[in-house]
Amino acid sequence: MHRLKKILKALLKTLVILIIVIFVLIVTFKLTTKINLPDISNPEVENLQTTKVDSKFHYINNSWLQKNEFGLWEMYIEGEAYKRGIINGKLTKELIYKQENAFVNQIKVMIPSESYLKFLKTFIAFFNRNIDKHIIEEYQNEIYGISQSASNQFDFIAPNYHRILNYHAAHDIGHALQNMNLVACTAFSAWDSRSKDSSLIIGRNFDFYVGDEFAEDKIIMFCNPEKGYKFMIVTWGGMIGATSGMNDQGLTVTLNAAKSDIPFGAATPVSLVAREILQYASTIDEAFEIAKKRKTFVSESLFIGSAKDRKTAIIEKSPDNQALFETHNDNIICSNHFQSEEMQKPEIINAKICEYATTYRFKRVEELLNQNHKLNVNSVAKILRDQKGIKNEDIGMGNEKAVNQLIAHHSIIFKPEELKVWISTSPFQLGEFICYDLNKVFTEAGNIKESKIIYENDLTIPADSFLYSNNFKNFNRFKDIRTQIQAAIKTNTRIPDEDYLFNEIIELNPQFFETFVYLGNYFNHFNTSDKAILAYKKALTKEIPNIYQRENILEKLENSRQ
Repeated sequence: MHRLKKILKALLKTLVILIIVIFVLIVTFKLTTKINLPDISNPEVENLQTTKVDSKFHYINNSWLQKNEFGLWEMYIEGEAYKRGIINGKLTKELIYKQENAFVNQIKVMIPSESYLKFLKTFIAFFNRNIDKHIIEEYQNEIYGISQSASNQFDFIAPNYHRILNYHAAHDIGHALQNMNLVACTAFSAWDSRSKDSSLIIGRNFDFYVGDEFAEDKIIMFCNPEKGYKFMIVTWGGMIGATSGMNDQGLTVTLNAAKSDIPFGAATPVSLVAREILQYASTIDEAFEIAKKRKTFVSESLFIGSAKDRKTAIIEKSPDNQALFETHNDNIICSNHFQSEEMQKPEIINAKICEYATTYRFKRVEELLNQNHKLNVNSVAKILRDQKGIKNEDIGMGNEKAVNQLIAHHSIIFKPEELKVWISTSPFQLGEFICYDLNKVFTEAGNIKESKIIYENDLTIPADSFLYSNNFKNFNRFKDIRTQIQAAIKTNTRIPDEDYLFNEIIELNPQFFETFVYLGNYFNHFNTSDKAILAYKKALTKEIPNIYQRENILEKLENSRQ
């Protein structure tokens, strides 16, 4: 009896200690993840009302939002930071809600486990616990202004300001979730002997994929800030960071993710570093100095084009280092790996080209540039739309090794010396590329009070013929069947007439490795091992983006055999 009391007393003591430890951890987590609201208020600005001329044109003072005939939203914003944010939020309130809803829904599709979603929410909160300390006051105020128009429906994630602030790190979080293939972009540039008119020309695909719905309401934002240069960016509701943009000095910035270790602490979201460069730099050297001042928590290539320098260079930036990569040629290519001696990763640079999508895509762009020795906007668009592999091999629609992976949020072409920019219209980079002349836009923008065409209609690049082909129909049907397979696994419900459906998906996209991975996953889930083995073996005969995915398929194959 005495011994039992001692054991119980020891257990009670252990339990009390455990409760205290848990309590301390919770309190510590709450304190360390606290983000302070900006100490700013301006009732005159906060009480501004939106004038809705019609369903497609709204304005507040000199700022406005309109939807053009191609489905792109165009927005002009001016003034100091908090005012810009308030007006931006009021004009785009419905778009902010739609964008956030699409983002949350797609995350649930990619991460069907509720327990893992809760863990991810906690991880991101801890990961970004000091994010406000790494964002300059101007951008905190602007984001705070926007957040006041965000929906309370998503409070279960975090309060409005915290959420909108954290969404600016979504591109960076994509690095921490590399196996989900959120970011895999391509950019290239030519000038002098490699450009048809010898002027600087730049093309880029922004392959940031969070579902088709997320890319439906792109915003072309033209900003006339109180401080710094006027600039344009391609963005979405609630986002002030830059992923692709150009300022009125002819300086361009695009982001290309590079291989990163999983980060363990907050820093400046790289999209806000790019935004700061657009707003405050006019040369490559000035851009480099701004980037050097900001600590980022992932590795990124900032592809910088400059009308004043008449060339493009790459700022390669990691959490601990930074380098400027330039070429001696009249062209430069950027995919998803570092190229400078200081920053390059030997395991990628020394690997076989086929082992990584980034090196494979780089080689494919080299091929295409050699086939189009002097670039103009039409040949740049053609390269950005290319779906083939090296030596024109069919590698399947949607392959990460292709320049055009049929997932692009947007595709963009810059002519910095002319201050002209061409932006793709949906879907992906297949629709028309429409041109904006920044000189004209910023001259007229502050006086517009009704719907008006602001793009250069006579400079439109026609839609890709693929958009009207049977293959495009096949790709959309392929995605429908893929969704059915993923839903069947999630709900543990077999598909009626599955053999017929699975023969169809193979016919729709026969060279794509994931066609057979989806089938293998389905059969493996329902313990049909012989069919799973055949599917995984077939996947291994196709062009697989990287060695990690190949190893993953091999592991699944081995598990199916057990």
